[in-house]
Order: sequence, then C-alpha cells, then structure tokens
Amino acid sequence: MDIPRIFNITESAHRIHNPLTPEKLATLGAVLRLEAGTRVLDLGSGSGEMLCTWACGYGISGIGVDLSQLFSEHARLRADELGVADRVKFIHGDAAGYVADRKVGVAACVGATWIGGGVAGTIELLAKSLSPGGIILIGEPYWLQLPQTEEVARGCLAHSISDFLTLPDLIASFGELGYDVVEMVLADREGWDRYEAAKWLTMRRWLEANPDDDFAGEVRAQLTFEPKRYVTFTREYLGWGVFALMAR
Repeated sequence: MDIPRIFNITESAHRIHNPLTPEKLATLGAVLRLEAGTRVLDLGSGSGEMLCTWACGYGISGIGVDLSQLFSEHARLRADELGVADRVKFIHGDAAGYVADRKVGVAACVGATWIGGGVAGTIELLAKSLSPGGIILIGEPYWLQLPQTEEVARGCLAHSISDFLTLPDLIASFGELGYDVVEMVLADREGWDRYEAAKWLTMRRWLEANPDDDFAGEVRAQLTFEPKRYVTFTREYLGWGVFALMAR
C-alpha cells in the first residue's frame, strides 16, 4: 500500500506537500484560533508538518493518515524532532473512508480530496469525524483564469477544465453544500515555486545517486519536462487554497 513511486521521489525532501509556505501554514493555524487540547484529524497528512507544527505552536493533538509509507515515517520523525510525539499519531494507510474513533474539533483534507471522490464527498467523509460546531478544512486548486482550451487544462495536470472551479465558484459551491466559509488562506506564487521547483533539485540529486535504477528514465523525463510545463501552465492558471468551513 503506497502512492506511486514518482511522488515518493519528487517530494521526498518536502515537509509540506502543497503550495503553502511554512509561514502560510502557521497563519492558517493562527486564523483558526486553535485552542490547546483541540483534536485535529488530517486525512492525507503527508509528512505531518501541519499536525506537528500546530501541536508545537498551539498545543493541539491529533491523528494523520497517509498512503505514503515514506511520508508517514517522515511525519513520525518530525514529531520526535519537535517533541510532540506524545500528542500526534501518524498512521500509514488509506485515508479514504477513515473515520476517527473520537470526534475532533478540526477535520482536514488539505490537498487530497480524491479520497472522497471530490470536494463534496470529502466534506461528507470529514463530517463523520467532526464534533458539533467543529471546523472542516479543505485544500483545493482553483482556476486563476479559465483555460482557453482543454490542452491548457491538461498542461496544469488536470484531466479537463471541469476538474476545477474559479475561486468565486468554489466559494459558492461550499454554500450549496450547506457550509459557511469562515476563513481561507491562499497560496501565492512564491509558495507554488517552492513546492514545484524544489522537486527539480530532488530529482537531479536522485538521478545522480541512482543512475542504474530501472526508474531513472521516468525521473529523467519528468525533470526534463516539468520546469517548462510548470511556468507555462500551472504558474499562470492555477491557484490553491485552504478553506475553513462550518455547517449551517
């Protein structure tokens, strides 16, 4: 049980597996007005930076679930490094369908809404773990500008234009699902650059260390292709944000 190998390679040096910078991640914790002792569930927790830094900075406790064995191990090491291993637990497993055994004050899926088949299904899944009056966090891409063609959408690694909404339409969609948007923190271009460009050095270092690996050809192809693809498409067309929701 694991994610595709290419992601374990390209994001192996990442602490945050989305376009939020550490500063934006800290801002997200601050604007949520987290109180010490709040329980947080993070589905698709990656390398655990959100739970670990919030446990350290705001005194929360929580559980993270992620399909990557490598990232889950990184999360446990990060918890040890920050001295919060007694407050946060990381499970290597499939977050799809995961429901906490105790209700939480914050239920999050920050950038992995495929676990619920999309935004609506993921919100429905997170709500099963949420205490009354709790907050759901959804991290999701949106179009900064609508692509003129389906080819442009595919250049942003979408299957089609319909995969994502514009920011106004995404905000409206939460209301249609019966939720108020009570906060949001949006990634900026610097965050996108740090998320995407960091992969390129990681891939180059991996290729230098693993020249005879059977997977080297795929990594080389991605390193050759990705910088131009990113600056041509994703950087110009795609936004990303975390949205805090409360049921009406």
